[in-house]
Amino acid sequence: MDSFEQNVPNYLVQSILVTIFCCMPTGIAAIIFSSQVNTKLAVGDFDGARESSRKAKLWCWISFGAGVGYMLILGIVIAIYGFAFFSALSGQAQ
Repeated sequence: MDSFEQNVPNYLVQSILVTIFCCMPTGIAAIIFSSQVNTKLAVGDFDGARESSRKAKLWCWISFGAGVGYMLILGIVIAIYGFAFFSALSGQAQ
């Protein structure tokens, strides 16, 4: 077993962080694939470990994108409602 085969990233920390801060459903998928990496390496399934690592990384990015997208939409909605609220207040003052 050479060092390349042993050095497959599991992305577990990233998976946990995106689950907490970005998007829980897709973050859970990332955690599941992350947890498979070390197990597959331990039994010698290097191709399976690399595939699980790739999927964990993919689900981390999907979770991150979903979290950023949600925050952008939320910010736009808050800005629209804030503008409407202050416009209504200024209209009542006249």
